[in-house]
Amino acid sequence: MAGPGAFICGCAGPRLTASERAFFAESQPWGFILFSRNLETPDQIRALTAELRAAVGREAPVLIDQEGGRVARLGAPHWREWPPALDHAARLGPDRAARGLGLRALLIAAEIRACGIDVNCVPLADVALSDTHPVLRNRCYGETAEAVAERARAVAEGTLAGGALPVVKHVPGHGRARVDSHLEPPVVTAPLAELRASDFLPFARLAALPLGMTAHVVYTALDAARPATLSERVIGAIRGEIGFRGLLMSDDISMQALTGGVGARAAAARAAGCDLVLHCNGEMAEMEAVAAAAGALEGAALDRADAALAARPSPLPPEAVAEARAALAALEEER
Repeated sequence: MAGPGAFICGCAGPRLTASERAFFAESQPWGFILFSRNLETPDQIRALTAELRAAVGREAPVLIDQEGGRVARLGAPHWREWPPALDHAARLGPDRAARGLGLRALLIAAEIRACGIDVNCVPLADVALSDTHPVLRNRCYGETAEAVAERARAVAEGTLAGGALPVVKHVPGHGRARVDSHLEPPVVTAPLAELRASDFLPFARLAALPLGMTAHVVYTALDAARPATLSERVIGAIRGEIGFRGLLMSDDISMQALTGGVGARAAAARAAGCDLVLHCNGEMAEMEAVAAAAGALEGAALDRADAALAARPSPLPPEAVAEARAALAALEEER
C-alpha cells in the first residue's frame, strides 16, 4: 500500500496561494518546511501551518531549521535569539555544555510547537575541525566525536521533551567539508578508518532517532563519484555500518552541490536509498518536478515514516517551559 508523496516541500510566502493549495492536495507531500519568507508572527504561522495541513487533509509534519545562531528562521521580537551552538557550548564549559544545549533545544522546541511547527532540523552531529567551512563550523557542538555525540544526544532529547521531533544531520558527517555545499560539492578524502573513528561515531550513537538528513558530500573512501545523498554505497553504510534505523531525508535537493535538474536529482536520491526528498525554495515548477520524480512512500520507507510520526511528542506545558528556562539561566550563571 502506498502512502503520501516521498517528498517535503515549502511554499512561497506567508499564505498559501490557490495554486499551492491545489498542488499540495493532488501531490500529497509527506510534510512541509518553512523559511523566513513564510514567517511573520506567531498567529500568522499558526494560520499557515493549519492551511498546510488542511491542504493535504491530515496532520502532516511541519519542519523548520531553528538551530540558533545564523541558522534561525525565527527571531526577535517574537522569539528568543540564541548564539551559535559552538560558542554557546564554549561559554557553558565542557561539564555543562550537554545539559545547557539540551535545555536550549527544549526551549526552542516549545517555541516552534506553540506556532504549529512540530519538527526541528537538529541536532547536528557533525564534528567541527579547524578547517571546517565557516558555513557549518560554529553551528557544530564540539571538536571531538565524543563531545559531539554527548551534546547531540542532549539536543535530540531536549527537542523531544519540548514537543518536537528532531532530525539528526548531516549523515554521515559534514565536518570535513572545506567548501559550502550550498554552492559546490565538498569532497572528503579521509580514509575509511578515520571516518569510522570520528565522523561516523556520533551518528552511530544516535542511530535510533526517528529522522535523519543526508550530507551533500562526496566521501572518496566510499564513493568517489557521487555525494552521499545520491550514493547507494554511502546510504548503504548509513543503514549498515552506522546502523541508522529512522526515516532518512535528503538535504535540500536544490543545493548547488548537486548537478542536473531537480527532478533527476530527486529520482537519484530515491534510487540511492533516501526515503524522502527535501525541497526548500518553494518554486512551483521545481516542486512539481520533485513530486513527479520522488513517487510515493511505500514498503519499509512508509513503515519508517509511520514510526516517526508515532514518535511525535505532545506540546510541553507552560510551567515546564518556565522551569527549563530557569534551569538554563542558572546553568549559565555558574560560569
